[in-house]
Amino acid sequence: MLGSCGFHPIEDSLPSLRRSRSGPNAPASQAKAILVTMPRTADPFELLIPVQDSDIDELGHVNNVTYLRWVQEVAVAHWESAAPMEDQASLIWVVLRHEIDYLSPALPGDTIVARTWVGTATRIRFDRHTELLRQSDRKPLARARTVWCPLDRQSGRPAAVSGQVRALFSIPE
Repeated sequence: MLGSCGFHPIEDSLPSLRRSRSGPNAPASQAKAILVTMPRTADPFELLIPVQDSDIDELGHVNNVTYLRWVQEVAVAHWESAAPMEDQASLIWVVLRHEIDYLSPALPGDTIVARTWVGTATRIRFDRHTELLRQSDRKPLARARTVWCPLDRQSGRPAAVSGQVRALFSIPE
């Protein structure tokens, strides 16, 4: 049953981990460790973004609003690079929700690696994940989750997407 939900018992391959889970004096026969395997997500799309002078705020680092702009820019760049032209012509996306964790400041002279990948989707709500890294040391600067909704470009109303768009821009639950 464990394997069906992504958890798999570890046998004797990690004895130090087993001891740490049950205490240093626990007999090995009582120790149990479980390896958690996460479902594979879609491959990340990356975009390099140089920090501009206009991105810097009065604290001398990139303003938080700029991070959010980069989250949106990498999502749009991914859409434009991967979506079929007929879908780009008929759909437009709007943000329903942004969640962002600011981890470390970006500074003047930095180049940012904006990485984005798709998550799960319902009929008209598509999760997207983004990570902003400093290129020089790959240090995470921010992580975000955004919920997007496709709209029909003509009517402005939520729209169902083609099977091809769903396959490119979501992963199964």
